[in-house]
Amino acid sequence: MDLFVANAIRRYVRDSYAEELELLRTLARIPAPSHHEERRASFIAGWLHAHGARYVRIDDEKNVICLLANPRAERKASDAQTLAEHVKNRTLTMYAAHMDVVFADEDELPLREDDERMYAPGVGDDTANLVNLLMATKFLLQNPLARERATRKGNILIVANTCEEGLGNLAGTRDLFGEVGEWVDRYFSFDLYLPQCISVCVASERYQIDVECTGGHSYHDYGNANAIEEVCSIIEDLYRINPPIDVMDGAHTTMNVGRIEGGTTINSIPSHAMAKFEFRSSSTENIEVMRSFFNAVVERHRRELAEKDEAGKVTVTTLGIRPSAQGVDADALRRMTERSARIVRHVTKEDPDLRPASTDANIPLSLGVPANTIGTVRGAKLHTRGEWIEKRSLRQGLEVVLRLMLDD
Repeated sequence: MDLFVANAIRRYVRDSYAEELELLRTLARIPAPSHHEERRASFIAGWLHAHGARYVRIDDEKNVICLLANPRAERKASDAQTLAEHVKNRTLTMYAAHMDVVFADEDELPLREDDERMYAPGVGDDTANLVNLLMATKFLLQNPLARERATRKGNILIVANTCEEGLGNLAGTRDLFGEVGEWVDRYFSFDLYLPQCISVCVASERYQIDVECTGGHSYHDYGNANAIEEVCSIIEDLYRINPPIDVMDGAHTTMNVGRIEGGTTINSIPSHAMAKFEFRSSSTENIEVMRSFFNAVVERHRRELAEKDEAGKVTVTTLGIRPSAQGVDADALRRMTERSARIVRHVTKEDPDLRPASTDANIPLSLGVPANTIGTVRGAKLHTRGEWIEKRSLRQGLEVVLRLMLDD
């Protein structure tokens, strides 16, 4: 990066710090459960319009999409064109951060701060990363020369996407790639913490196991199959599985029962019980092994329950699949990640954390598109109501995002 651009980035990062904090305060208070991000989407679309974005849309999945083209080409585009018509046959780089948080709050989210930290549910995962993306977008919108530099190899798509958390099942990113994925050549997700720089995705499969039995009175019908006991027996057998380890690349596999419920009263034999189960791995082969183990355990319990209870039934519902990487050009991904890691190292003076993670980047990687997930803020306690971020880390994060957009 030449000195002129580097100095312009540093000035912008310094001068916009107070504005960035205020944007974070505003956005972090707006509730955004997965599938219900419309209030954040409306605010973000309005904010982008106010700062000069010409093509801004909220799509059917509530993703906020802002297309940045070369300034000369942008003047020729029609607002009536669809996104696909705008980007057709043009190389597209996508920069994204998700709007949703893990909490179901519908009222304003609580926020507090001191001199060094800001505290709010979801403030780091992913609101602060989203703010860094928005502030970097403002820099490009208000500096035509910078936008021309960033778009000379193709269009840029800025996305505030939905449904990354929990059972959102990456619906926002899935939908977007269904529309324009064939033109995307690189994808950057801003998520998690500095100095994370991730190119290996963790796949996962999530299931709900339901058990139904005849049930009955706890005294008079004693001996009837108990749905809670049956679910617990399935869980016990699942936890007897030894998750596979890929000795070649060290990929490890995890599993978890995250929720169980069932029954009605203490003196009733439960006729229904449920458990939610997931397994994860960065290895496609390990995921397939775990799926085979899981199916075998369920099928055995299904047969055994049917033999002892004429109403006995075990059913499995798929709650979500986060895919693994498929068909990615290894050299292209390596070059992309080396560049990202170099930028993170330059800004933070730390070695990047390259460990795998499960993020929106699973979708492009599963479609063969090189993708990185990069943290742009420092903090802790993600997925808790005590989550916090270090306010001054926003400066480093914003510089990372701008360098990714503008560094050759």
